[in-house]
Amino acid sequence: MTEPWLRDAEAIYRLSFERARAATDLSMIPVELQDIALRLVHACARPEIVGDLTASVDAVKAGVAALRRGVTVIVDSRMTAAGITRAFLPAGVEVVCILDQPDVAERAAADATTRSAAAVDRMAARLSGSIVAIGNAPTALFRLLEIVSRDSAKCPALVLGFPVGFVGAAESKEALIASRLPHITLKGRFGGSPLVAAAVNALALKAKAP
Repeated sequence: MTEPWLRDAEAIYRLSFERARAATDLSMIPVELQDIALRLVHACARPEIVGDLTASVDAVKAGVAALRRGVTVIVDSRMTAAGITRAFLPAGVEVVCILDQPDVAERAAADATTRSAAAVDRMAARLSGSIVAIGNAPTALFRLLEIVSRDSAKCPALVLGFPVGFVGAAESKEALIASRLPHITLKGRFGGSPLVAAAVNALALKAKAP
């Protein structure tokens, strides 16, 4: 006989966050980052990741202010876009996936680079003041840093750097930290679309709070 299992969606959601909070040592995290840290843990069920969470000074404040201004959230994958809860976002905030830009594959082939890096090039005119959320492609983060290093006027309001993988993920995050751009990132190889979407959702909830 199968044991009874919880079916109430709201109860599951509430209990999940309660257990994530109980399992996570948030004492090492600055107060302003704790809501984001908890959502990241909830998204992946790995409390130990909070030790790798790092952010520039006033990064959360910058992200909240940007969302309240109605900036564009630029993401590197449709999976990230799908993970962002639109109901959490303040009015006027648009979510744009870089891969939806035209002729990305052709540009990548012409430039001998990845589609993600080529797509960042296509979005260069929209980077200034935006929130850029990268959860998959280290090449997208590397290319973003190159663009901004050459033209500081294209600096985003905040970069959420959560690329994942064994090639370039950890290195691109270290480059983001060294760049001194406003950022929130998770050091090392771990990351992914669910995590960066969770970070956007946490900031959005803060932006909509009274």
